[in-house]
Amino acid sequence: MIKDSSKLKKGQLLKIDIDRIADRFNNKLLEYIKKNPTGKLIGYKMVDGNQFGLVLDLSIGSPQWFFEEELSEITQPNK
Repeated sequence: MIKDSSKLKKGQLLKIDIDRIADRFNNKLLEYIKKNPTGKLIGYKMVDGNQFGLVLDLSIGSPQWFFEEELSEITQPNK
């Protein structure tokens, strides 16, 4: 779960927690996300009066927004 999205950078790869989104998306999109649960951060969206959503570009070319608690950072190994 992401605790502070202000530290994220556009273009960063994030992982989607399928268990947290199961009630928000249609079955076709859920099946796709199960196969590839990552997306690239492309922006933010105001989703209600006090919360932001994170907009991810999925590899199918479909941008979708998610709450911070539905996503986690992917840690890159040190090179």
